[in-house]
Amino acid sequence: MMNIDEMLASARATLKRAEPADAWRLQAEGALIVDIRPIGYREAEGEIPGAVPVERIHLEWRLDPASDHRLPGVRADRPVVVVCNEGYASSLAAADLRRLGLSLATDLVGGFRAWRAAGLPVQPGGTPAVP
Repeated sequence: MMNIDEMLASARATLKRAEPADAWRLQAEGALIVDIRPIGYREAEGEIPGAVPVERIHLEWRLDPASDHRLPGVRADRPVVVVCNEGYASSLAAADLRRLGLSLATDLVGGFRAWRAAGLPVQPGGTPAVP
C-alpha cells in the first residue's frame, strides 16, 4: 500500500512535466490544456485562455481516445497538459490519462498559480465545465 506522497512520486515518474512557458508553447503548437480546478477557483482566480474546463470526475471519460464521450479533437497523439491549482492533483490526473493511451499527457508544474505568476495570459473565470 502507498501513501499519497508515494503515489504522487510514482505518477510524476511517468511524466515529462511542463513548466509554464513550456505549456504555453505546447498550447500554441496545438496541445489541449485541460483545467480540472473547481469552478469556484476558476471564478476567483481566472482561467487560461483556450483551456477546456473538465471536472475531475469526468476527466477520463472526456479524454479517453476510445470513449464515445470524449471531447472533439482528443487523439492519442495530441499533447494534453492538465492544470490544477498548484500542480499536485494534475500530476495524478495526467498519469491516469497516460494509462488510457494519451502518451503525451502531462501536467503543469506549479499549476494555474505558477502560470499566472509567470505573467502568462489569464482571462476572467467562470466558464462552465464540459458536462
